[in-house]
Amino acid sequence: MLFNPDEPHDGQSGTAEGFTYTIVHLEPHVLDLAGTAGAGVAARRFFRRTVVEDVHLGARVARVIAAMGLAGESLRAETLLARLLHRLLRQHGDPPATTSFASPGGRRMADVRDFIEAHAADDLTVQQLAQLTGLSRAHVTRAFTAAHGVPPHLYLNGARLRRVQQLLLGGSTLADAALAAGFADQSHMSKRFKGQWGVSPGTWLKQMQGQR
Repeated sequence: MLFNPDEPHDGQSGTAEGFTYTIVHLEPHVLDLAGTAGAGVAARRFFRRTVVEDVHLGARVARVIAAMGLAGESLRAETLLARLLHRLLRQHGDPPATTSFASPGGRRMADVRDFIEAHAADDLTVQQLAQLTGLSRAHVTRAFTAAHGVPPHLYLNGARLRRVQQLLLGGSTLADAALAAGFADQSHMSKRFKGQWGVSPGTWLKQMQGQR
C-alpha cells in the first residue's frame, strides 16, 4: 500500500480477523532524492494508486525493513531503500518515469572503493560516499554499481568478510573477528560468511589450516 502525503486513511481492518503490518514513514524530500536525474529516473514524488499487487516488490520492502533493524548496516539499508524507491517511482510514480543515466569518471569510483576498503569496519552511509565524490546519493550508488559490478553495500560486505578471513588466519576468535571487521556480532558475520562462500567461517578456517 502506497500512501501519498496527506492522503486520508483510517488503518482499520476490513474483516473481523484483522491483520498486522509494518509501515515505513518517509519524509517527502527522500522521495525527491530518489526521483532525481542522478538516480536515472524523472518522476514526481506521488504515487498513481494506493494498492499495488506485486509479490516481488513486497519482498523488496521486507528486505529493506529487515536491513533497517541491523546494527552497522546503514549503507546496506540506505542502498536497498534507494533501489526500492527507484523501482516504485519508475513503475508507480505519477507521471510514469523516464530513465537516463550518465556515469561519472572511473577515478571517483576508484576513490569510493578505496574509501570502503579503508573504513570497512565503520557504519558507512551513502551520504559519506556522496560527499566524497560530489555526487548525489542516488547517483553515486548507480555509478559505483556500473563501475564495479555490485552496489556499495555488497562491496562493503565483501571487504568485511575478507578482513574476517585475515583475522581468523591470524589467530583471532570468531567473535573478535566479527566485531573487528564491522559486523554486529558473530551470528551476523557467520550468516554473511556462509552466504558468500557456502561454508561457515569455522569450517573454512579448518580447511585453510589443513592446507598448511
